[in-house]
Amino acid sequence: MALIVEVRGFRPETGNSCFLAENSTLVGDVVTGDYCSIWFNTVLRGDVNSIRIGNRVNIQDNSVLHCTYEETTVKVGDNVSVGHNVIIHGAEIESNVLIGMGAILMDNVKVGENSIIAAGSVVLEGTLIEPGSVYGGVPARFIKKVDPGQSRDQIMRIADKYVNYTHWYMK
Repeated sequence: MALIVEVRGFRPETGNSCFLAENSTLVGDVVTGDYCSIWFNTVLRGDVNSIRIGNRVNIQDNSVLHCTYEETTVKVGDNVSVGHNVIIHGAEIESNVLIGMGAILMDNVKVGENSIIAAGSVVLEGTLIEPGSVYGGVPARFIKKVDPGQSRDQIMRIADKYVNYTHWYMK
């Protein structure tokens, strides 16, 4: 069973049909939508500020979401896939986004909808990523615009797969 920790009077809340891996950790002011999956060794640490996660979001193994006390929050829209070993610190991710494995998003980053952050990228504090963009590198820079239908289809396929994967564990 996942570790669920109440802190400062806040107890994490999860939506309907969510999968929490047995060694995932949710702390404090964390609220998820429906059909989310929080995978192995993942930590959502809402001890210093809020973490809000939309519907059909998958946060894959070894990822960490955290904020800066009284300064930043984490907001994640719907149909977002957060790859393995990602750090999201005080950032906002709009809907239909893919965050590649090992990426780091710092405080006050905003990722527009239908965007892709390449694996291993470091998105510096305050970076605003326009909707439908691909960013990558260290530090992350604009690579190209994507066809809106193509990127959305790719992102939705991954979100769909992770909703299906949860059924293996929830039976």
